[in-house]
Amino acid sequence: MTDTIDVIDHLVGITPDTPADALRGRRPITREHAHKSWTALFEPVDASQASRVERFAVATFVAALHADQGIAEFYGNKLAGLENGAVVLATIKALAELNATKGPYGHYPDGPLSAENTDGLILKLGPADRAVLGDRLAAALEHAHLLTYRPRDASPAELQKLLSAGWSTTGTVTLSQLVSFLAFQIRVAAGLRVLAAA
Repeated sequence: MTDTIDVIDHLVGITPDTPADALRGRRPITREHAHKSWTALFEPVDASQASRVERFAVATFVAALHADQGIAEFYGNKLAGLENGAVVLATIKALAELNATKGPYGHYPDGPLSAENTDGLILKLGPADRAVLGDRLAAALEHAHLLTYRPRDASPAELQKLLSAGWSTTGTVTLSQLVSFLAFQIRVAAGLRVLAAA
């Protein structure tokens, strides 16, 4: 993937001079910045705080949790092309299938909103999965699951789990940005698919 290929266009199947292309062309700055965000997250100059395997593994997992098979496959293919990526991909797919649920879940602080508190699945990876993924990636997937289904439960204690697993503060921010970006990208792609089919 290079800077000349717009990833959202690719994921949706938008080609030049089509109605969907014209629609995206009405928001050129949004289009440009969405692609720049993708490049910063997935083609970083410095991947020392979050490896490419970790980035594409989390992206594949999040897309699968959102039930977007096309986007999960796109990131999964990227992951499979990296060192040990095929083994990680097989585990990611199995975990996503077993742990996809509905949401959002979580608990608000005491007050009027706490009437909306809802318990839900909390992902805790076992020793077998940790042996394949390592502590860092296992913690990253647990965090991605939390942000996808239980964002209101995000807390300093949850962030500490990442730090304890070997993530730096910068890496933790990158990971959270990646999960947020995927949620944005998946929703934009879904909307554009509907519009392109109309």
